[in-house]
Amino acid sequence: MNLPFLRSRWPGARRAGRSSRHPLVSVIIIFLNGERFIQDALDSVWSQTFDDWELLLVDDGSTDASTKIALRHAKEHPKKVRYLAHWFHRNHGMSAARNLGLRHARGEYVGFLDCDDIWLPSKLDNQLRAFTDHPEADMVCGPTRFWYSWTGKLEDEARDQWRLLQIPGNTLYRPPDLLERYLRDEVRTPATCNALMRRDIVKAVGGFENSFRGMYEDQAFFVKVFSQASVFVMDECWDRYRIHPDSHCAISDATGPAHWDPANPALQAFRTWVRQYASQRQLAGGETPPVQLQPAEDRL
Repeated sequence: MNLPFLRSRWPGARRAGRSSRHPLVSVIIIFLNGERFIQDALDSVWSQTFDDWELLLVDDGSTDASTKIALRHAKEHPKKVRYLAHWFHRNHGMSAARNLGLRHARGEYVGFLDCDDIWLPSKLDNQLRAFTDHPEADMVCGPTRFWYSWTGKLEDEARDQWRLLQIPGNTLYRPPDLLERYLRDEVRTPATCNALMRRDIVKAVGGFENSFRGMYEDQAFFVKVFSQASVFVMDECWDRYRIHPDSHCAISDATGPAHWDPANPALQAFRTWVRQYASQRQLAGGETPPVQLQPAEDRL
């Protein structure tokens, strides 16, 4: 269903004359050699009960069939889907790929979905309702389901578990509350595939940090959001984060120190960046808070 009442009740809702030009939500899917799972991600967007969206498929230099899948999808649905890629089909990392999508996004709200994850059908519907009920919110997010049972194997059924933010839900948090809690390791960042946010706040924080090509790119982004955004945390879960051995995080852990290991250079670089960012924002009364982090992504 298309829920027309959302448009009329929405703070700053579009007038009828604009509705034919710009969608309400921009969905950005980045992918790199994602042929194995990308169709599942695409299907989960098309299955949304809220349909006023555009889909931006950002190719980060794929060499497998995922490029053809994305191009075919854009050709078959030119009014809803656009294909984007870097010059010369180069790979620039997750942050740069998401920023490319953001530069082309036209929606008032932005949601990210990696090509190996999925949204549940009511994801946009319910998060948009939360924005309607809490118009001061810049971002809506909640728990994510770590999804092992996608394999269909009996032994994986019991492995599914929650990725919680570790704070009370159904609550609006004003900045920089969540950032200060994060620096004290009292709250986790949401999964990228979970959050829905106003495009204005994404623009205000400067998007993703291009220096983080893979590991910690999500957390660096949410550190910036936490510092400036009012965040409404929901109790409901509307996404599935697929756990599999070909994910970027799994490959990184298999080829070097685990992402949560203090010896991991990526973790060291992230912690340095967080301290510098917190100092620049003059948090905690002008002093740089201690960074007591065990990074959240895939921390089970």
